Amino acid sequence: MSDMQPVRRALISVSDKDGIVDFASALAEAGVDLVSTGGTAKLLRDAGLPVRDVAELTGFPEMMDGRVKTLHPVVHGGLLAVRGNTEHEAAATDNNIGMIDLLVVNLYPFEETVAGGADYDTAVENIDIGGPAMIRAAAKNHASVAVVVDNNDYAPVLEEINSGGATSKATRQRLAAKAYARTAAYDAAVSGWFAETLDTPLPDYLAIGGHKAQTMRYGENPHQQAAFYRTTDQRIGVGTATQLQGKELSYNNLNDTNAAYELAAEFHDTPTVAIIKHANPCGVGSADSLLEAYKLALRCDPVSAFGGIIACNRKLDLATAEAILETFTEVVIAPDIAEDAIKAFAAKKNVRLLKTPGLPDPRQRGLHFTPVAGGFLAQTGDNAVVDDLELKVVTDRTPTADEMKDLRFAFRVAKHVKSNAIVYAKDGATVGVGAGQMSRVDSSRIAAWKAGEAAKTAGLSESLAKGSVVASDAFFPFADGLLNAIEAGATAVIQPGGSMRDDEVIAAANAHNIAMIFTGARHFRH
Repeated sequence: MSDMQPVRRALISVSDKDGIVDFASALAEAGVDLVSTGGTAKLLRDAGLPVRDVAELTGFPEMMDGRVKTLHPVVHGGLLAVRGNTEHEAAATDNNIGMIDLLVVNLYPFEETVAGGADYDTAVENIDIGGPAMIRAAAKNHASVAVVVDNNDYAPVLEEINSGGATSKATRQRLAAKAYARTAAYDAAVSGWFAETLDTPLPDYLAIGGHKAQTMRYGENPHQQAAFYRTTDQRIGVGTATQLQGKELSYNNLNDTNAAYELAAEFHDTPTVAIIKHANPCGVGSADSLLEAYKLALRCDPVSAFGGIIACNRKLDLATAEAILETFTEVVIAPDIAEDAIKAFAAKKNVRLLKTPGLPDPRQRGLHFTPVAGGFLAQTGDNAVVDDLELKVVTDRTPTADEMKDLRFAFRVAKHVKSNAIVYAKDGATVGVGAGQMSRVDSSRIAAWKAGEAAKTAGLSESLAKGSVVASDAFFPFADGLLNAIEAGATAVIQPGGSMRDDEVIAAANAHNIAMIFTGARHFRH
C-alpha cells in the first residue's frame, strides 16, 4: 500500500467552527466530497458549499436531540475499512458503505462548559459520544484515514492535499497520535469532573490530561526537555495569568512563580509580598501598604532576592513597582497592576510581568502529583490554614497578642518552605528562613544565621531574630532544635506537636520562659 492515500471524501463535524469554512472550501475546490452533520452542515451550506448530511449516507435522521447521528455502520465502516483488504471491500460494497478518507472532528465543549459553571445536567449533555468514537476509529485506521482534531492542523493537511490530492503516512501517524491524546485528555476531564462532583478526589482509576500551552527551551536544566500543559483546573494562578511583558517564562520561572503566588495568597487579609528563590521563600512581608510589605520581605534576605520571583497579593502600584525595579528580578505577579506601574516596568523589558484575575484559594483542595518508578503518587493539596486550626498553648506562658499574630504569620510561611522548615518572623515579616535540610537543627541554625546576616546588611547591631517568634513545619523531635531557636533570640514557638518527647520540649520552653503553641497540623513539603 502506498504511503500516500487519496482524499476523496471528508466527514466534517465540529463544535469549534473557527476556520472550518475556509478549510472546507479548499477541500471542495480540490474535488473532495463533503459530508457533515447538524450545525456544521448548515454553516457550510450557508457558505455556498456542496455538502451532504450524514443522514443521507446512513438513511437514518439525527435523533434524540442529536445524541444519535454518526453511531452507524455506514459511518464507522467507512472509517475502519482496510483499503486493499478484499473481505473489507466486499463487505463495504454489499452494504453500500463508501470510504471516508478524512475525518475532521472537534468535540463538544465539555471543558469550557464546566469552567463556565454549568449545572450537572448541562455538563452531562456536553459529554461527546459520537465524536470520540469516530476519532478513535479513524485514528486506528490511520494507514488509510487522516483524522484532524485540532484546527491548527488544517493548513498542513490542506497543503498535502493541494500538492497531490493525498495525505502522507507520516502526517496520518502524527494526526492519529494527537487524536488519541485528545480523546484521552477529554475523558480525563470528564472523569475528573465526576470525581470532583462526587467528592472522590482519589478514585480507583485516575486520569490526567492537558493541552500543551507552551514548549519550553528546556526544563530545570538545559539537557532536559519541558513543556507547560494546561488542565481543566480553573484555579487562579500562574496558569491563568496574562503576561504583560518580558521574555518567555521558563520551566523554573513557572514553578517558582507558582510557589510565590500560592504563598502570597495565604495572606488575603493584609497587603503582602513574597519573594521566592528556587521554590523557597527568601522573604515575606505583610504591612499596611504593599510598598512597606515589599521592603520587609526584601530585608529578610536581600542577597537571595537578587534574580528572584516577586508575588504581590494586592494591586501593584507605582511606588512598589519602582522599588522592585531597583533590584534585578525575574518575574513579578499580582492580581492587578496600575497603568503607571506597567509603564515603569516597560523600562526593563526583560522582566516578566504577570497579571491574574484574582488570588488562588488556599483552602481549595486540588491534587498534587509526584512521579516515582513505575507510577506516580497523588495526594490532595495541603489546604490546612492556620486560622482554621485549633491552636493550643502548651507552656506556662501564653503568647502576647503581638507574638500570636507573628506566630500565625510564621506558620503560614512555613507551609510553603521545603522541609525541614524553620521560619523566624517579627512584626509581620520573615527575618530568617531555613529550608530543605535533613536536620531540623540545621534548618534552625541556617535561619538564625540568615537573620544575623540580614541585620548586618541593614546596619543593625543585633540579629533580626532577637525578639522574634519561630515556626516549625513539623514537631521538634528533641529539645535541641528549640534551644537553638531560643539561643537565636526567639521568644515564642509554633509547631504541630506530636513528638514522643513533647514533654521534654515543653519543659525546655518553660525553663526559658518561652511561649509555645501546638497546631496539631503538620506542613511537610518535599
